[in-house]
Amino acid sequence: MTTSLADHLRSLPDESLAALLQLRPDLVVPVPADISALSIRAQSRVSVARALDGLDQFTQQILDAARLTRDPDDGTTATDAVLAMATTGPHPPAPTAVRAAVGRLRALFLLYGPEHALHVVPAVDEVSPYPAGLGRPAAELDPRTAALCADPAKLRRTLLAAPPSARAILDRLAAGPPVGSVPAGALQAPPLGAEDPVLADPTNGGAPTGSPVRWLVDNRLLVPVTTGSPTSSGTVELPREVGLLLRRDSGPLGPLRTSPPPVTAAPREPKAVDSAGAGQTMEVVRHTEGLLEQLADEPAPVLRSGGIGVRDLRRLARTAGLDESTTALLLEVAYAAGLAGELEMPGATTSRYGADQQVLPTGGYEVWRAASLAQRWEQLARAWLSMSRQVGLVGRRDDRDRPITALSAEAERASAPATRRAVLGVLADLEPATAPTAEEVQDLLDWRAPRRSRGRDAAHREVLAEAAQLGVTGLGALTSYGRLLLGDLTSADERGDDPLGVHADVESGDPSSAARALDALLPAPVDHFLVQADLTVVVPGPPEPALAAELEAMTELESAGGASVHRVTTASVRRALDSGYTADDLHDVFRRRSRTPVPQGLTYLVDDVARKHGGLRVGLAGAYLRSDDETLISEVLADRRLESLALRRLAPTVLCTPYQVGRLLGALRDAGFAPVQEDGTGSTVLARPRIRRAPARVSMTTRTLDPLAVPKLPMPRLLGVVEHIRRGDAAARAARRAPAVVRGGAAGLGGGPVPAHTHSEALAVLQQAVRDKALVWVGYVDAHGATASRLVKPVSIGAGYLRAEDERTEMLHTFALHRITAAVLAD
Repeated sequence: MTTSLADHLRSLPDESLAALLQLRPDLVVPVPADISALSIRAQSRVSVARALDGLDQFTQQILDAARLTRDPDDGTTATDAVLAMATTGPHPPAPTAVRAAVGRLRALFLLYGPEHALHVVPAVDEVSPYPAGLGRPAAELDPRTAALCADPAKLRRTLLAAPPSARAILDRLAAGPPVGSVPAGALQAPPLGAEDPVLADPTNGGAPTGSPVRWLVDNRLLVPVTTGSPTSSGTVELPREVGLLLRRDSGPLGPLRTSPPPVTAAPREPKAVDSAGAGQTMEVVRHTEGLLEQLADEPAPVLRSGGIGVRDLRRLARTAGLDESTTALLLEVAYAAGLAGELEMPGATTSRYGADQQVLPTGGYEVWRAASLAQRWEQLARAWLSMSRQVGLVGRRDDRDRPITALSAEAERASAPATRRAVLGVLADLEPATAPTAEEVQDLLDWRAPRRSRGRDAAHREVLAEAAQLGVTGLGALTSYGRLLLGDLTSADERGDDPLGVHADVESGDPSSAARALDALLPAPVDHFLVQADLTVVVPGPPEPALAAELEAMTELESAGGASVHRVTTASVRRALDSGYTADDLHDVFRRRSRTPVPQGLTYLVDDVARKHGGLRVGLAGAYLRSDDETLISEVLADRRLESLALRRLAPTVLCTPYQVGRLLGALRDAGFAPVQEDGTGSTVLARPRIRRAPARVSMTTRTLDPLAVPKLPMPRLLGVVEHIRRGDAAARAARRAPAVVRGGAAGLGGGPVPAHTHSEALAVLQQAVRDKALVWVGYVDAHGATASRLVKPVSIGAGYLRAEDERTEMLHTFALHRITAAVLAD
């Protein structure tokens, strides 16, 4: 069979071979040596399974029809036979649809040969042993069952006599797969209606009086494959003839659907979908920034087993006002986007966490904060689409009954990017603003790729929920900018490598089409705010980065959203003064940024705090405290709240304490004073927060969309691969034509040294070939110690080397004379 497929591949033109490699790119990884190697790989179990995974339900059913209509003698089928079986049901498909499906299978070389003698690749039966969900023929299972199936009338009478519980089992197995497991004791229990003192096993699925499985086995409608025992389960199989009889109403292949199932949901208003999604993108960016700021203030320790602990995740969720699942999603996405990472903590005390690593923002976080809102969201969305993490597993338990934590290795799933692409691809193929239900999405996935979607209902629902949380979808429909983002990633994945970077608009800093579309939906960033009489500051939109930094330094955030509300307090003004602002700077910011008159109370508050600020000066002793105001020093010394500092007067304007500066500053501020720290020269030490960052990490957005996918090559490169394969095939055929003495070489001499007279004869033949410019077969030992042969035209001999031209490849080869084992003139 391999030779037949190889011959068929050799007869194809280069364009057809390149088309096969384009449809099945795994065949060229690595590049096969010749056509025979290509045919073997095309029939391998792994490659065939990949090809079957990409087939839709209808095409798989047509392939099953080809398998069921094979001739028992030579194993071939015909397009007409496939068409006849596919159109026998109550709702037959159009013949053109059947022929088109056969054409797709032939293009993938799951079927090959002429239309009247089609061969099925043998590995299909290994990957999918039950065509159309039907069992093996009765003749392969049991002779007595085959005798029953040979009498159609008797078989129908036996089916009609089956009890209802037994008929239900038959209908279930007829729908596929035809093999079922039976509980322990089911095959030993008495059949239905039998008089037997042995009680039936109540777990066998039958009535208390007996076992329906035993009845079916006794009447030859089921064949036991493994009988089991009273303590172990058994296996039964439904013969193919019985399954076909049970499918007489639906057809041998079951219901055939040539197109995807329809979506009944009416399209929503596109503007409403985009508005809902855009609003969610703002929340996603805001919450992600809040989580990263929390990690900067209080880094989360990394567990010894990897990831962050459940208590730290709950702490982050509680502080951010989110549920744990959303917190885990945003944390995983931020980590995948390169915004968070681990920082080594050498010398830390070992604890249950290991304490040698902490999770906190990376240096890329600052760059991300300076970008526009749309670009920040796009980086998160691209990371989500590309990351090989299944966030829905966080909080569950693994095989060893241990909890799966955020950022741990147990949540790694290589198939996660392909699952997201498949689910969003279903939404993208629908009419814009169509919002199907989760069940309709699952039905579409089951039709488009039934082998891939089998058993992944929970993962598909997780993708839909995460897409809604991240703003990729709105009101259940794919947003316009989400459609553009998915199209950009899919086209980049199909385009393959881009060595010149001509398509890399995102990496070059230019906003992508998705970011531009989202920018048009988001409110424009504002550079002003509104100050109210109660000292609240209202920002009527997302603030620009410079304004956001000023608000963070001077105000306290009260509520966030599309329009955020901040409040100016004594503590916030003192914090701004500590970070280097002066009273004049604060007045200038409020006057320049506010679109309303600055309230007099705000001016008084700033002046009052600034007047007290720095009245006390703290330095190193343990720590000392000095002030030009002797009365203020006396007030501090007499304050009972500061007795724990053990202050004592060194001079009328100087106090000292045995405690460190940090404790002295904290106690004074808690008591209502406004001290500042000074250095040894008397200069003020600015109290800017110390920023720690983890090492920069590579974002997932630079990786391919599907890590399991084989890179797709453009047609020119595929044609080059085809040329390489044909050259290797020609070389293999030429090697088979070489004389036996050349093919054997040193092997024919027992692998030992070549005798001198044999080597001398080879040199004489080569010298004659140089003079006559004749073709000669050269046998030699390559660098790996293997014998090989090549048909060449010698050009020259000298300095211990033979230089010869291979006329087939038009390449000049050099052979070391001591490695040449034989030389024979070509006929």
